[in-house]
Amino acid sequence: MSTGAANKPPSEHSDTHVAKVIGVTIAAAVGGFLFGFDSSVVNGAVDSIGSHFELNHFMKGFAVAIALLGCALGAWFAGRLADIWGRKKVMLLGSFLFTISSIGTGLAWSVPDLLIWRVIGGLGIGIASVIAPAYIAEIAPATYRGALGSLQQLAITMGIFVALLSDALIADSAGSASSEFWWGIEAWRWMFLVGVIPALIYGFLALLIPESPRYLVGSNLDAEAARILTEVTGEADPLERVKEIRLTLKRESNVSIKDIRGPSFGLHPLVWVGIWIAVLQQFVGINAIFYYSTTLWQSVGFSESESFKTSVITAVINVVMTFGAILFVDRIGRRKLLLIGSVGMFTGLVLACIAFTQQVGSGDNITLPDEWGVVALIGANLFVVAFAATWGPVMWVMLGEMFPNRIRGVALGVCTGVNWLANFTISLLFPELNNVLGLAWIYGFFAFCAFISWFYVHYKVPETKGMELEDMDSLSEVEAVLKEEKRI
Repeated sequence: MSTGAANKPPSEHSDTHVAKVIGVTIAAAVGGFLFGFDSSVVNGAVDSIGSHFELNHFMKGFAVAIALLGCALGAWFAGRLADIWGRKKVMLLGSFLFTISSIGTGLAWSVPDLLIWRVIGGLGIGIASVIAPAYIAEIAPATYRGALGSLQQLAITMGIFVALLSDALIADSAGSASSEFWWGIEAWRWMFLVGVIPALIYGFLALLIPESPRYLVGSNLDAEAARILTEVTGEADPLERVKEIRLTLKRESNVSIKDIRGPSFGLHPLVWVGIWIAVLQQFVGINAIFYYSTTLWQSVGFSESESFKTSVITAVINVVMTFGAILFVDRIGRRKLLLIGSVGMFTGLVLACIAFTQQVGSGDNITLPDEWGVVALIGANLFVVAFAATWGPVMWVMLGEMFPNRIRGVALGVCTGVNWLANFTISLLFPELNNVLGLAWIYGFFAFCAFISWFYVHYKVPETKGMELEDMDSLSEVEAVLKEEKRI
């Protein structure tokens, strides 16, 4: 393990430096806000888009999910671009893509036009999903890195909340999502157009934050890196820290996709861990709720207004419970939170599954008896509570820190891309499978994935609490931590 400045106890970091690190982290995490906003704003617009463009169930799902292909592509290239251009310039690129996508989607006149702008917005989301956790992991001291990394997920949940709240306010003001609003433009279009505001704020804040010390060292700007380490993070011996960073960067030079190969089915074992965490986080079905919750609750008998309000309440729960992760991720550890979350998610999803076995009707015309509607609401919100306090933020914390430095950028890009592809799969298939199989089978599958997630974390996922990024290079060290954690 590294010693010295890198491992200063929390008491040695002044309040000023802690405040600076938090401020910089919040600015970077605005990318997470856009991530949540842009990916969830479609919730209130999806039915109106389907009606306006006369889309069937599959195409409606495709219009929602195609943005996620852009996310996967953006995630894939974000790390490489960040190493060439710097973290700040890539954040500005994300801001630009968000801005033009919000305008283009809001003014789309045809299905191809709509799909193109959705993909461009997805590129921006993918960039933000990689750059924000990577930047935060690089700028944050190890003692606070879990909590600060969790701010990314808090920003995502805030973005989801603001998107659903703005959808509800616009729909209520216009009378419905399909009604005309300001200047004769339909309300659902304004739901996308308001995304220009946070996109521009993100670009402005990206101009204000310091560049990542790791990028500066890689660009032979050691003095500037040392200055930032001193002024922002309060390193007692910044030049020694720069030397540590340079040593790890030498190991990372000329890293490509082939460098994540290993003995475990062709990949480095930790890359597989990251991939499966990324897949399971989506296969428990969180985005089936946040992309389709308004449609979902309307389908079981809620009015449009009631469905919007229920979705906003769920988003509030999502935000509040994310604070739980921020409070505990550096205290009780990543693995324990994931294990607790798996149990909570499984319980909530089983309740929802049982409730939907009582549905009357099929497809778009289903209802639940009153008492079973309450059970479905309790189950769905229990699931959101468990996810928001554990799997939502902890996955992003772990992906930002768990890989050896030499392969971190490539591995993070691969795992984030897989996360988006898993998200795409669920989002694309949900409307059609709901129409063909029904919600009971869908929630049963999500519950099964939550069940599997507990065993996977228990047997395969290492604990990374308190470890510096430079200490992740030895797989044997990480595995030793996992074994010790199991003994405890």
